[in-house]
Amino acid sequence: MANLKVEFSGLKLENPVMPAAGPPVKDFTAAKRAKAGGAGALVTKTISTTAAKVPRPNMARTESGFLNTELWAEQTPEHWLQEEYPKIKELGLPVIAGIGYTKDQIRKLARKVEKYADALELSTHYLGDDSTPMEESIKAAKEEVDIPVYVKLSPGIDIPQFSKAAEKAGADGIVLINSFGPTLDIDPETGKPLMGSEDGFGWLSGEAIFPLALRAVYQAANSVDIPVIGVGGIDSGLKAAKMFMVGASAVQVCTEAIVNGPRVYGKIVNELNKFLDEHGYESVNDIKGLTAKVVSEEAEYETVVPTVIEKNCTTCGLCITSCVYDAITLDDSKDYIVIDSEKCAGCGLCITRCNFGALKLE
Repeated sequence: MANLKVEFSGLKLENPVMPAAGPPVKDFTAAKRAKAGGAGALVTKTISTTAAKVPRPNMARTESGFLNTELWAEQTPEHWLQEEYPKIKELGLPVIAGIGYTKDQIRKLARKVEKYADALELSTHYLGDDSTPMEESIKAAKEEVDIPVYVKLSPGIDIPQFSKAAEKAGADGIVLINSFGPTLDIDPETGKPLMGSEDGFGWLSGEAIFPLALRAVYQAANSVDIPVIGVGGIDSGLKAAKMFMVGASAVQVCTEAIVNGPRVYGKIVNELNKFLDEHGYESVNDIKGLTAKVVSEEAEYETVVPTVIEKNCTTCGLCITSCVYDAITLDDSKDYIVIDSEKCAGCGLCITRCNFGALKLE
């Protein structure tokens, strides 16, 4: 069994999978379920100086992913300080408390929350091109507390610029990404938006945004020297492994926990362990930052024809159907596919379409 323990900013986790701030950690009961489900730490739902008024409906599973108009906690900070934080702290896992959003709101909350948390996660919400509000929020929190301060970033910004600005402002770590949007989906029977917000718009999360999150984490991890926590579309141990490969120090899960319950944390942990064992890695840290070591600084233009691993081919035909160059055929005299090297453009799609490991690039 691989070693899944991680340590960053003084926090020690038995495994690197935790909830992201949101409905799966909306109170003590939810946090307790997350621990039972296998989480290695607890990130509490973001609170602000007032309780949120959340539109209804505010979550929907769609063909394109998951939409939400979720906001911060719907309970007051006083409620959290009296009822939720003390019991969550007693669960015995590292606690990262989510607070937001402006520098003044964060300043009012930070010190009050500190006694119940091992670190703070600041949500400064969706920013444009100006990193100043984020920087001011970080500085305000750092002036108030002695525990690590992380800041959560949105996808629609210059990731390297904001990451460097966060580090310079004193952040101890970066969490990214938030949901992506605004987006829109409707009920085809009525034409009515699925979200109950004033304009009907929502925010996209879940598996649809994973490539966006992976890119953002890769950029952040290669721009700063502080830890980066990856979040966005992680629903398997394989995706958690990919996050580590691009430089993450830990991962957070939200949408998958909403859709399939708190047991997903342990599921992802087990799948991550299996991946590491099968590939001969002794520790999750062995794959951290792997992508930066193998990526080429120059684009590849030479056509490389995939190799067919004959024993693995089931002749299912998926690669044939999706080959727009008509380069793949099935010879009746063989029980595996054949690739015409003259027609093959080396696009690589067939490799990702194959479910049986019958194609690879040398």
